[in-house]
Amino acid sequence: MTRRRNHRVSIINLNTGRGARATSHPYPARTPVLALDFGAVSVLVTTTAGDRVTAADVEFARQLAREAQTFARSVERSFHGMPDGTGLAA
Repeated sequence: MTRRRNHRVSIINLNTGRGARATSHPYPARTPVLALDFGAVSVLVTTTAGDRVTAADVEFARQLAREAQTFARSVERSFHGMPDGTGLAA
């Protein structure tokens, strides 16, 4: 990830777990929406405008995909599964 130029005002930590899921919602008449659900909290990732996509939107989507893939590989590498379906971090 690139380094942020602005100071962070706040950080929201959303932990994955049993109720966490990510869902992509493609729509024929508007831009797609990515929903990240964490139990009672949902985060919707959308483009700049609902009716068009900019080059910045495309770049962000690609960056998001790259970072999500890196996160998935790191989680998989760290997971040591137990017989009951739980795991321990390495």
